[in-house]
Amino acid sequence: MNEQTEHEAEYEAGGKGQFDVIVDGEVLFSKQETGRFPEHSEVRALLG
Repeated sequence: MNEQTEHEAEYEAGGKGQFDVIVDGEVLFSKQETGRFPEHSEVRALLG
């Protein structure tokens, strides 16, 4: 991800299958809210 966008990606383990995309403290995608993992293209679009 770091090579494809200007954003730095990092992994933080969560509990209970949690998967969130968070930028500057703002949740852009939440698996808990959507019930699914994001597509790769969705993550790239969210990060701009």
